[in-house]
Amino acid sequence: MFRGVYEHQIDAKGRTSLPARLRETLVGSYDERLIITTALDPCLHAYPVREWEQLEAALARRNPMEPGVKTLMRLYVASAQECPLDKLGRVLIPPSLRSHAGLDKDLVWAGMVKVIELWSREGWARAQEEARKEASSADVMRVLTELRQ
Repeated sequence: MFRGVYEHQIDAKGRTSLPARLRETLVGSYDERLIITTALDPCLHAYPVREWEQLEAALARRNPMEPGVKTLMRLYVASAQECPLDKLGRVLIPPSLRSHAGLDKDLVWAGMVKVIELWSREGWARAQEEARKEASSADVMRVLTELRQ
């Protein structure tokens, strides 16, 4: 499982290091490839290839003309790109993906169980602020209660 928050930088070519803890999980449980795509939030989602293939298979079973499915495929699947780690544990983030998430220098890797989010530092701070405001909602408490049963 991917967990933890790690601050890193991205270079002018769009390369950034996958944090060691996340890399250990990726290589130990999967392989050295990530599928990176635009998220519905202003961030990126990075999936191990096997997890991504399961998502694609689930989507393939759905009616592609169903409005939510079509939109998800256009926004999420069409943007997906395979981004393998290099020998130094770096990943090259393509320009179109960097643009979506506003990645230009400082970024945040956030482990989210089976997926990793990549945020600009400022975007992550805004997302955390919004999450804290929502944390007292009945939905969050209901989910937490269900998980503990």
